[in-house]
Parts: sequence; C-alpha cells; structure tokens
Amino acid sequence: MIPESVNSVGNLLTVPINGNQSETVYSRSECSYTNLSERFKHEADFTRQFAHIYAVRLDKMRNIILKKAHKKWGADVKVRKLFELAEEESRKCVVIGTLFKHQVLKPSILKEISEENLSSTNLNNSVQLYSLGKNISWPHSHQEPWYVDDTDELILEDELQRIRLIGKLDVHSVVTGVVCAVFGHEEGDGKFIVDDYCWAGLSERISRPLETNEERFVVFLSGLDLANSGDILLPLQLLVDWIGGFLGGTEEQEHQAHVVRVIIAGNSIRGCADHKVPELLNSYKTCDKDTTSVETIKLLDDFIVQLTKSVDVDLMPGEFDPASHMMPQQPLHYCMFPQASLYKTFHGVTNPYECEIGGRRILGTSGQPIDDIAKFSKTSDPLNMLQNTLEWAHLAPTCPDTLSTYPYHKEDPFVISEYPDIYFAGNQPEYQTKLYEGPGGERIRLVCIPAFSKTHSCVVVNLNTLECYPMNFGTYNPTEGELRYLRK
Repeated sequence: MIPESVNSVGNLLTVPINGNQSETVYSRSECSYTNLSERFKHEADFTRQFAHIYAVRLDKMRNIILKKAHKKWGADVKVRKLFELAEEESRKCVVIGTLFKHQVLKPSILKEISEENLSSTNLNNSVQLYSLGKNISWPHSHQEPWYVDDTDELILEDELQRIRLIGKLDVHSVVTGVVCAVFGHEEGDGKFIVDDYCWAGLSERISRPLETNEERFVVFLSGLDLANSGDILLPLQLLVDWIGGFLGGTEEQEHQAHVVRVIIAGNSIRGCADHKVPELLNSYKTCDKDTTSVETIKLLDDFIVQLTKSVDVDLMPGEFDPASHMMPQQPLHYCMFPQASLYKTFHGVTNPYECEIGGRRILGTSGQPIDDIAKFSKTSDPLNMLQNTLEWAHLAPTCPDTLSTYPYHKEDPFVISEYPDIYFAGNQPEYQTKLYEGPGGERIRLVCIPAFSKTHSCVVVNLNTLECYPMNFGTYNPTEGELRYLRK
C-alpha cells in the first residue's frame, strides 16, 4: 500500500483518480512565429572602409535623438553642428554626435608594431605599459582583460569635426560608438562643457496584441561548451527529458506542454578559446583538436535532435563556435547537423537574433557585445550593460572599434529601431533579470542567460506575463567527508 506522504510530491506513485487507468497525454501548444533577422543576413563585402558604418549610424539615429532632445530641453533649444559652435560665443546649445573614447590602454596593432619600448614588469600585480613616455598601471582585478584608465578622454564626433567633452557625462560609463545628444557650451580652448545629455532611448510605444490568453513559454539556454564539459551530459539529458515531458507529475507535464520554443544562445560547442601549444604533425596523422570538434558537433546534433522531435529549436552561433567570427554571425551550416536538420523544427539563426513569437518580440545576442563593453568601461554588472544598450538603442555600439563586424555602408543593422518585449544576452556569469519599464509604460523583460556548462541552468520566460525564472538541472556533489564515508 502506498503511504499518504507521497502525495506531497505530486501525482507520482499515486492511485489513478476515479479509477482512470489510461495515460494522460498532453499536446504541444502551438504559437505563431516570424523570423525578423533578415537584416543580419548578408554577403561579405570588404571593399568599403569601416568609417561608413559610423556615418550611417549617426544619420539613422539623428532624428530619433533630436525628438528626445526637444522633449527633454524644449522645442526652442538650439541644435548645432560642431563647425557652427564658433558662432554661438559660449551660448548653450545641443550637439548630436557619436562618442569616441580615447584610451591609452586600448589594444592597437599599430602600437604593438611601432613601439619598441613596450615592456612588462611585476606580472603578479600589474602590467606596466609605457606609451609616449608615460607609465600607466593596469591592475589585474578583472578576470577578463580590462582597458580602463583614469586618463581616458571622451570625444564627440559628427560628420565633419570632433570636440573633447568634459562635465557631467562620465567617461567610464560609456563606450565608443554610442550616439547621443549633449547640452552645454563650448569653451575657448576647444572643449565642450556638458551640462546634460540624452540617449536615443526606446522607440515610440507599439501595440502588440497577444495571440492568445493561454500561457506560452520560451526556454533560453547558452554556453553548453560540450568540448570541455563532460560533466554536463546528465544535466543536459535531464533538460531534454524535462522539456519533452518525461519528468515530473502530470501538472509538470502539462506545464511543459506549453513550451513553444527553445532558443540556444551560442557557445554550444566551445565556451572559451583553445590555448593548446601547437604541435608538428605528419600528413598521415589527424589532429586531435579537429577530431574533438567533430565528435562534439555530433554530440550537439544528438542533443538537438531529441528536442526537435517535440519542440522548435533556434540555434544561434557564439564567439567560439565554428561560425564567422565577425558580428553579425551567420547561422551554423545545416550540414553539421545531419540528424536535426531533417526536422522542420530545427532552425539555424543569426547572432544577433530577432523574432516574434505569439505577438511578443524577442531580441538578443550570444553575449559578445556585453563582454566587450565590460572591457572598456567601469560598468561591471551585465544586467546594467544590457539595459544601457537598450537605452542607447544599439545592440553592439563597440562595433567596429573593438568588436569586429563587416564594413556596412548603407545601414547599421545593430540599431534597435523597435523595442523588444524580451531582450537577452547569453553566456553570462550568472542568471539575472529585470522588468524594465520605459517612460511611456513600455515593459521589457531583460534576461542574462547563464552558461549551462557552469550553472546547469536554463531560463524560462512566460510570453503572456513576461514572468521569468531559472530552472536548474544540477547534480549533487558529495563533500570529501561524505565520499570517505561512502568508501567504508
């Protein structure tokens, strides 16, 4: 006889209700879907200069920021180009342009080639960089490279000129490539005193009616890192079984039947760069690295095909995946997934990725823009960086300065012309989320998706309510004392 205490864990191991011996089957919910990432797909053309992307970025965002400037400082405020500042004679006005950070610690291939006095001392505490006769200390307080220094300067550029900014706009809170409007006046020594500033912000409020009032869920995960994380195979299989409805009681299975899509946000094959020392190989020997990559791709294919049998899967490339390194990254080729590609529910998508599911617009990246901003600013919280890019109305402002991209000349595909309902970044250190509310009542769910290889967690978002929660599939790791006890 089954004890009554098991009822506390759900319907497992309990007598069927009303003598119903038949198995309860739940059908997967369906939802409308539109891929909106066409602007991220392109043919590579390197015949142009990278300066064109800044020109088209400024041209596209000028009118947006101009409206915000008039709303903030009044319709009668004067808006001037940089070459017109001399006529203002220190009178206050608004200037719109692109920010550029002059940073002595910023990596430069020209500096590395030309400067022979580059040296490294005291490696345990700091790296000493000698530039133009100036000794600058670079503390190793960050796990990733960090190129911020107190001598950094902020410069505003428009189509013709540039001017140095000083005042209320903190140089360490922004990065190169952000388009903004500054309010202030010019001093005689070629400096612009900033009294206030404004970003492009969110677009005008858009009505997006929901397709249905029934609950629909989207599952986000990233950073599988299958090449270096053999201990995630069990948590990964638990994830597959959970989404497929093979875990939990009937209530849990009914809940999982409402998952309409799984989005994998990059670094599925590798989660970090390979730093192995190269070895000389004869022509008849296969490189172990190549063999590992092929086996890892097969493992990823085995994982995805289990999901595609019951739910739609969108696979984004990441920084260390075998895809184009430049942003926007193009979809991973279908030939790499001979099993999963047989299903119409498998979709290789770009990075960044934008789509609309059930009336909700979803936009995000595999995390490279957020990681790059962290290297060149003092903003350390990934969620704050994600919010900053939303307020700057730009997915990757540091492209092409420190984050590689293609030399666009007709458009900047990273400009956020319509605000999303869900805005995410993959491969972050931990799970973070926030419901961002705009000045016009806009509600946007910001999500930092943790690397699955480190946290064994995915993120579930309710499309109707925008509620969000993590789901952990970690296994229990016994302590040394417990292991000694088990060995007895």
